[in-house]
Amino acid sequence: MSAFEWMAWTLPTAIFFASIAALLLFMTILELLRPSVERRGWLPIATSRGDRLFISLLSAAYIHLAWLGLTDLPLWYGSLLALLWGGAVMRWA
Repeated sequence: MSAFEWMAWTLPTAIFFASIAALLLFMTILELLRPSVERRGWLPIATSRGDRLFISLLSAAYIHLAWLGLTDLPLWYGSLLALLWGGAVMRWA
């Protein structure tokens, strides 16, 4: 058995993990070129760009889980909601 044979590597799974890796690489390069400064938005804590990315990703996971558990609507709507939420957190939090 190969190392990854136990996992169902589908195209959507590969796209998801590649997107997260690309986002982390982009944020690393951005941090090296333009270091972020902590600021206070509508969250009750001062956050840097990386903190807001982490909060966005964690929130997106919870939004998707809640969407799957509470509605019968397609997950694409939950993904759109998570994307809008992540944009709001990155911009104004």
